[in-house]
Amino acid sequence: MRVSNKVIESLLDKLGKVTPDQLESLHQQEKNEHKSLQELVLSSGLISEKDLTKAFAEQIDVPFVEINVKDIKKEILHLIPERIARQYNAVVYDTTPEGAQLLAMEDPDDVQAISFLQKQLGSDLKIVIATHSNILKAIDQYRENISSEITEVISSEEDTSQDDVAEEDIAEDSPIAQTVNLIIEGAIKLGASDVHVEPRESYVAVRYRIDGVLKEVNKLPKNVQGALVSRIKILSNLKIDERRAPQDGRFKININGLLYALRVSTLPITDGEKVVMRILDESSKAPTLNELGYWGVSLKTINHAITQPHGMVLITGPTGSGKSTSLFSILSILNNVTVNISTVEDPVEYKIPGANQTQVNPKAGMTFASGLRALLRQDPNIIMVGEIRDGETASLGVQAALTGHLVFATLHTNNAATCLPRLLDMGIEPFLIASTVRAVVGQRLVRRLCQYCKQKSKPSENILKRIEESFNINNLESMQQIHSLEQQAAEEGIGVLNKKDSINFGSNEKGINFLWQAIDEGCDECGHSGYKGRMGIYEVLGNNSDIQKLIVSNATSDVIQQQAVKAGMITMHLDGLVKALRGLTTIEEILRVTTEE
Repeated sequence: MRVSNKVIESLLDKLGKVTPDQLESLHQQEKNEHKSLQELVLSSGLISEKDLTKAFAEQIDVPFVEINVKDIKKEILHLIPERIARQYNAVVYDTTPEGAQLLAMEDPDDVQAISFLQKQLGSDLKIVIATHSNILKAIDQYRENISSEITEVISSEEDTSQDDVAEEDIAEDSPIAQTVNLIIEGAIKLGASDVHVEPRESYVAVRYRIDGVLKEVNKLPKNVQGALVSRIKILSNLKIDERRAPQDGRFKININGLLYALRVSTLPITDGEKVVMRILDESSKAPTLNELGYWGVSLKTINHAITQPHGMVLITGPTGSGKSTSLFSILSILNNVTVNISTVEDPVEYKIPGANQTQVNPKAGMTFASGLRALLRQDPNIIMVGEIRDGETASLGVQAALTGHLVFATLHTNNAATCLPRLLDMGIEPFLIASTVRAVVGQRLVRRLCQYCKQKSKPSENILKRIEESFNINNLESMQQIHSLEQQAAEEGIGVLNKKDSINFGSNEKGINFLWQAIDEGCDECGHSGYKGRMGIYEVLGNNSDIQKLIVSNATSDVIQQQAVKAGMITMHLDGLVKALRGLTTIEEILRVTTEE
């Protein structure tokens, strides 16, 4: 969709999405960055692509549609060839009861495209408008089986040994280059967070990490191993001839109009070099705290903490628990032209427009401590330290919080309460912790139930007993608390169920009436896993006067935890239970990520 500046301004004004000052700033940015107003409006988050397209559709009187790509029949899709669909950003996705073909276009004002497509399809067309990204996803359905495409491409590759990789084997248009592209495309299409390319004795395994779980998707012949790794190294600007030491690199790739950054790590193992590629979607906007799974008292506590003029907010949890994503969302909320946000990270996972982000580089003397010390001389308002690993970094962070800065950092501890004694272990004085820490977030990631194929089941006595023991439901009072929390969650729109259907936890001895489960075989929507996507479960410990007294008196984490719960903190266990009752995840998932070894 290419919309003139005049139309964009008119639509934004009509929707009340822009002030005169914002518009003037955008026009100045347009001149400086040589980007269209449409691009800048979308990238700045003033309006979503969907809302802008809907408003434009209404103005030009063309129906807006949101295509469910899974419902497109292959014979309908192939009414126009893939290259034509990509050339004109148009796709036939269905037919009307009268037999007219429904043609979704990004730009229904493109007279040349319509004229050409009418020659291809006939005049019995009904033209509608869809978002650019929605049409690209629909066009992506032409690619039926990426695994078979890889097999077909790789079969044309000649035998090469690991030590003898010719230049033509890894050139831009070589079968190996196509294979690497297909592997990455397949990972993105399936929503994978990581790609593992692992040499085995007789083959090369390709595995994707989807929703936190590794899944083998392909076995490639052993003879392509050297060229495959070399091609990835070339993309990542790594040394091709260095096979005995680990290397780290990064590259970017554009898939269907969206920009992805891939963080690459190579490691020598017994059967060759293993490659892991972390996929980061640089086109995506920061999710809101609600979208991440914060709600109720947890959301209120974290919102209050991040709006303080100074102090420290700590986020804790094991590796892969979503700490960086939470920080990305929080910093995006606070990010505006009036503040200087400076970060020191290892690695820089999310790019935050307007923030000054520094990569840790120990070889060059850039550690978290030295980086933080340098940041303090850069006139920051908000500081983010990727991880507090030692007493020096902790001390500098506390001093920054004391001297008028808002500091965010992560720590590796089991829960929120354990984080405070951990700072004591690092040599921070108790009174400094009590006066600087505003809130501590403990979190884990759980898999979301597929909302298309999940099902209800009546829990057995054994399951109910296990739930009572695991979640400490031992009396009527605790049952009533959970019942009350589930009702509150329903009021706040947590879960996709209607209120009447969802309240299943009785306020009497009956307890849980039903549970939500994943179907073993799943469905097409979730890749037959029963789960699709992930979400966080949280506990947010606010630092009130009672907590401060406990910190100063060197209280244990258990005592601090009890006081926080007494003050209204919802534990991760309880947050997870409520989300399971609301049909967002399963009891098994909550127990999997919260049960301590």
